[in-house]
Amino acid sequence: MKLQENLIRLRKQKGLSQEELAYQLGISRQSVSKWESGTSVPELERLVEISELYGVSLDELVKGENSVVQGMVITDEQLHRVIRKTREYEYKSRLKIGNLPLVHINLGYGKKVAKGIIAIGNIAIGVLSLGGLSLGVLSLGGIGMGLLSIGGLAIGGLCFGGLGIGYMAVGGLALGIYACGGLAIGQTLAIGGKAIGHIAIGASATGKYCLEGSNISGREILLFLRTIPESLPNWLFNALTSSSLSIMKIK
Repeated sequence: MKLQENLIRLRKQKGLSQEELAYQLGISRQSVSKWESGTSVPELERLVEISELYGVSLDELVKGENSVVQGMVITDEQLHRVIRKTREYEYKSRLKIGNLPLVHINLGYGKKVAKGIIAIGNIAIGVLSLGGLSLGVLSLGGIGMGLLSIGGLAIGGLCFGGLGIGYMAVGGLALGIYACGGLAIGQTLAIGGKAIGHIAIGASATGKYCLEGSNISGREILLFLRTIPESLPNWLFNALTSSSLSIMKIK
C-alpha cells in the first residue's frame, strides 16, 4: 500500500477531516491534500508527528524500511533532527483573547518562545508566564520579569529571587525601594544581614536611621520604626505587624 493511501486510511480511521488534521499539525489543508494525492511527500519530521498522532510506527505508516521513506535515505543529520523533534512539544489553544491564545506551551531544544495569556516555554511571554526567561504580570522562571516575579534573577514590582530587583525586593541580594535579603540595598528601607538604606535594619546596618544587632525581633523592629520622624506607608506597618513577621529574627 502506498504512503498516500495509508495517510488517507489512517486519517479516516481517526475521524479527522483534512482541515482538522492540518490544524493539529499547524499546516495548510492544501499540504495535506498534496500528500494524499501523491503530488508531494511529508518531510521526515512531519511523518514522525503523523505517526505519533495516529499511534502507529513509521514502518506501518510508510510501509518501508526503517532507513528508507519513499526511496529517500535518512541521513544521520535527519535522524538527529527527528530525535530532537520527538523531544519537543507545542500546544496552542483555539480560544483566543485578543490576538493571544489562552494557553501556549512551547518546550524543547533551542529557542522555544511561548506567547499567550498563560505561557509556558523556554521563553515565556504572557499574563501568567513560566519559563527559563519569563515575562508577564505574574512570572516564574530562571529569569523572571513582571509585576510579581519569582526566579533566580527576579525583576519586578514585587520580586523574590536569588537576585531580586524591584519596588519591593526579597532575595539573597535584594535591590529596591524596600529590600529584604542577605545583602539588602533599599532606597527607603533595607532589612537584612547586611542592610544599606535610608532606614537600615540588620546585623550590619548603614543609613540615616539604623537598627543594628545580631538578634533583632520583629517587635524591636516595630518599636524602632515608630521612633522615626519620617512617615512610612501604612501597608508596610501592616506587613510588619503580621503574625509571620512578629516572630522574625534578624541575625
